[in-house]
Amino acid sequence: MGADGSVLPSGAFDGGEVRMSATVEAGVEQRGIHLPALATAARASSYWGSLFYFNVYRVIVAAVLLFSAVIFPDAVFGSRNPAMFFYTGAVYILTAGVFFVGIRSRRPEFNTQIAVQVCADVLFVSLLTYASGGVASGLGLLLLASLAAAGIISRGRMTLFFASLASIAVLLEHIVDTVYRDGAVNSFVQAGLLSVGYFATAWLAHSLARYTQASEQLAAQREVDLASMAHVNQLVIRDMQDGVLVVDEHGAIRQINRRAVEILGPIPRASSDFLLSEYAPALYERLNRWRQDPGTGVDPLRTVLTNKLAGARFVSVGSSRSCGAVIFLEDLTRIQNEAQQMKLAAMGRLTANIAHEIRNPLSAINHAAELLLEEQHLSETQKRLLTIVHDNTQRLDRMVQDVLKLNRRDRAHRETFLVGDFLRTFVSQFCQIEKVPEDVIALKIEHDGSVTFDRSHLNQIMWNLCRNALRYCQRNSGSIRLMLGVGPLRNALELHVHDDGPGVPEAIRPHLFEPFFTTAASGTGLGLYIAREICDANNASLEYVERTGAGAHFLLAIRGAKL
Repeated sequence: MGADGSVLPSGAFDGGEVRMSATVEAGVEQRGIHLPALATAARASSYWGSLFYFNVYRVIVAAVLLFSAVIFPDAVFGSRNPAMFFYTGAVYILTAGVFFVGIRSRRPEFNTQIAVQVCADVLFVSLLTYASGGVASGLGLLLLASLAAAGIISRGRMTLFFASLASIAVLLEHIVDTVYRDGAVNSFVQAGLLSVGYFATAWLAHSLARYTQASEQLAAQREVDLASMAHVNQLVIRDMQDGVLVVDEHGAIRQINRRAVEILGPIPRASSDFLLSEYAPALYERLNRWRQDPGTGVDPLRTVLTNKLAGARFVSVGSSRSCGAVIFLEDLTRIQNEAQQMKLAAMGRLTANIAHEIRNPLSAINHAAELLLEEQHLSETQKRLLTIVHDNTQRLDRMVQDVLKLNRRDRAHRETFLVGDFLRTFVSQFCQIEKVPEDVIALKIEHDGSVTFDRSHLNQIMWNLCRNALRYCQRNSGSIRLMLGVGPLRNALELHVHDDGPGVPEAIRPHLFEPFFTTAASGTGLGLYIAREICDANNASLEYVERTGAGAHFLLAIRGAKL
């Protein structure tokens, strides 16, 4: 689907998405054209084309008659008046040439042109018949073809009028021949039969034209219905949560929706021979395996470009699996994330209730341990045991506090402030509370700006990041580096947190922001998870930046800043 969300012709690409042809009812109507109008225009074009070939037939007939009269001077053609036959045939050809101009310009209208042309046929054929000896020459039969063609081309309109005109012309020609040329009176029977033939031909052409017109209307309606159905199918495919690919028997991708591009990755190039084997080799290998044995299970694949886990399902197009297939891709990563969010929501409600219940007894235990530690006559063993109780109750209390914060991510009280002033105050307070020299944290403000953020949330995020950095850094001057600047996104400030520690091992990087995942013995595993959650609540994002060399690097991007 491009920018308008439509689906592209095979081989045409727009922003990493293949779309099919837009010859569908709604797609065409969005461009100000209706399918019925298009069908009418197409029929009109076919009318003019038929009229053109009818005129070609007229030129060929006239040329053949003239050629026959010249080659065979003793033949029936022009036997009564050769000069009249020759000049009539020549004018007939010139008139057909004029008709070509009218057909090309489509001026005047179609009905007028076909009426004029048929009248010209009646006139010239009657003159040629008279010059060739009358009805007995047989040239009157030429009007049968003209009447049949005119009836079919005009879809039966004025067909009987043309037959009447031709009959009058034949009878009038024979009357003139009988009166002035001593024509045979019994030839009136032949002229009458020829007139009957004209009417029969006209009626047959009229019936065939009506049948053809009804068939065309039915076909046009079916075309509209099929186009509407195709458009509905494209809308369904475009808005499906699963990725959809249509692959032909050669492995070329004929259609792909936006969701499939999001799962498999951007399309590398625009070409008409876009092969699945080049775009997604692992998926193509599973397609071949399915073609060989559809009963075998298809294991999920890990996409190379997007690093997503996807499940594939194949459906054959037609009766044979070798003809083509429709591939449905299901983003298992999204499903896993949704399941995790549901699980975390349920767990959050449960743990919050539990936390509320254990806070009071936990506070009582901690208070009792502190009172016992104040006793004067305690042995070292008793002091050590009480210290263990006190430390662990403090740890449990921190865990309870973190669990309770899980349900407070959306309770953001935003205010607008300068990030630079906030960071200067934060560095001073952090170093004072953590009892470290202020030069351990190097603050660099390349570009300052104001943001709309919950100040306590930002303080919690920075405290978590800097405390983690302090735990693993070397605690030298500048071991923790905070850098504030403008990011590549529009109206976004980026806050980088670096340290000179050993960095995060590659094996645990995917689990950094998972809840209850920790490598510290005294940690709860909720710090980074809560930090990312409250970033989402404040229109910000928190990511770990992959980097070479020592140290960890976290990036906090705050959108909607005033720079």
